[in-house]
Amino acid sequence: MNKLLIFIASLIMAGSISAQTMQQSAELQRSALVVQDNTKADVQKEVDIKMYPVLWHQTSAEYRALCYQAFNVAKTYLETLIPNREQNEKFAIITDLDETIIDNSYLEAKEIKNGVEYSSQGWKDWVNMSAATGVPGAVEFLQWAASRNITIFYISNRSVSDVKPTLENLIKLQLPNADEEHMLFLSSESTKEPRRQIVAKDYKIVMLMGDNLNDFSNLFEKKSIDDRKTETDKVRDEWGKKFIVLPNAIYGEWENAFYNYKRNLTPKEKETIRKDLLKGY
Repeated sequence: MNKLLIFIASLIMAGSISAQTMQQSAELQRSALVVQDNTKADVQKEVDIKMYPVLWHQTSAEYRALCYQAFNVAKTYLETLIPNREQNEKFAIITDLDETIIDNSYLEAKEIKNGVEYSSQGWKDWVNMSAATGVPGAVEFLQWAASRNITIFYISNRSVSDVKPTLENLIKLQLPNADEEHMLFLSSESTKEPRRQIVAKDYKIVMLMGDNLNDFSNLFEKKSIDDRKTETDKVRDEWGKKFIVLPNAIYGEWENAFYNYKRNLTPKEKETIRKDLLKGY
């Protein structure tokens, strides 16, 4: 911008442009800077809004307790099924990975510290590090299940191009069935239902685990806030039994439902929607 002003000033001195035009141009430049600054502030607000859920995830003992509770309940339920297993019956657990078995909150924390929004490249860089840690209680639970001859399948919406670094991560954590045969990743469509059906052909699915309702059934997909609640109520007897939910307040389909699954909303539009959804008194 400084070069532009110098150029305009030189034109004034040469008599090619009026002082009034120079003033108008400077005002336009100032207005553009104000808009730019406001846009940056709005983006920063969207980044900062993640700080509390990430801090809760990383620092609160309550988060850890909820994770342990989920896996304890899962173990208790499976212990009721194992004695009644039919001869040669193959049991399987289908589990999501991110924020269900492995913890990626370090990426969100870095983005907040750097004041940047989520990006596909940032995610790819993180995945390639194979550095995610285990969700509290996750590794021990899956190892226990595997020791009871229950096969683990990892159905994730990580891209198939992420299989290699993710596999390295799972092996580091000593997770059971850590091989490509048991990793069904995203190849074409985001719904996990076809991949669940692949497992169901050869196994009795005794448990599904996830941090997102889409990890359990396609009945939850692309539904409104009220419809998601209705579908949840319909299967209320499965929660804590066949369906085990892990806490994730950082991101998820619950957030997409705020915005009716619309993409490219401005930070201001998102803020307005969030405030309108709040129920006060």
